[in-house]
Amino acid sequence: MKLHDLRPPAGSNRPKRRVGRGIAGKGGKTAGRGTKGTGARGSVPPGFEGGQLQLAQRIPKLKGFHNPFRVEYAVVNLDTLDAFAGEEATPTTLSALGRVRKGALVKVLGRGELHRAIRVQAHAVSASARAAIEAAGGSVEILPMPFGNGRPPARGNALTNR
Repeated sequence: MKLHDLRPPAGSNRPKRRVGRGIAGKGGKTAGRGTKGTGARGSVPPGFEGGQLQLAQRIPKLKGFHNPFRVEYAVVNLDTLDAFAGEEATPTTLSALGRVRKGALVKVLGRGELHRAIRVQAHAVSASARAAIEAAGGSVEILPMPFGNGRPPARGNALTNR
């Protein structure tokens, strides 16, 4: 048997019904299109959903991408730490002074100068900030993330926002 010998089984390929050939038999007059409406006309536009607002019109049109797993830090700079009166700067002490929101993840950045030794506990520290703190005689401790696995739960997810 060769490729050109292949044939479908007898009766499996039936001829297409020719509609719109008078009122006799099946497919006369309206030819299976019903009465009036877009489906009865010459051509249905792509995306037509029977009068319902089309998908292309229902979806939002704003550009860009919203990352649901973004980690947002409350930023504290070295000049803020230099003005800080205590010996140890933690997210709790900084939130008590109103420098960061309660429960916020704190990141220390290197703007400004530090003139005294201070112990810093934060969730993240930039390399320049770490170098400046240690050069002033202080120490840096990185706190673990509250969500554990390195990736926060997706914002807007009903299962995680209980």
